[in-house]
Amino acid sequence: HVQLVESGGGSVQAGGSLRLSCAASGTTYSTGTMGWFRQVPGKEREGVAAIYTLGGGTYITDSVKGRFTISRDNNKNTVYLQMNDLKPEDSAMYYCAASTYRIVRPLAPGLYNYWGQGTQVTVS
Repeated sequence: HVQLVESGGGSVQAGGSLRLSCAASGTTYSTGTMGWFRQVPGKEREGVAAIYTLGGGTYITDSVKGRFTISRDNNKNTVYLQMNDLKPEDSAMYYCAASTYRIVRPLAPGLYNYWGQGTQVTVS
């Protein structure tokens, strides 16, 4: 079993930056893929970025390419989402997710089996 705790959300003005962190605990060796998703009320959860925990490989959704970067520190069992040049449309609840598998489509939320509680990002 894996527990995920997100941090780093908050309120920022357009053009600003935030870095989200996702600390994983529990049976972390079993995680194959970790991802960041976001959701606003009334809309489906959207895949933002994903990374394979072993061997590298990252995926970024088109709407944030060039602005967001995902990275990991396996020694700390932590995944980061660096968000630069934030826009009001980036406002959402951001969730960290983990899968025990190396997911072929890592931006698809339905393939993850562990989720954090979320951290709110508000851009004005």
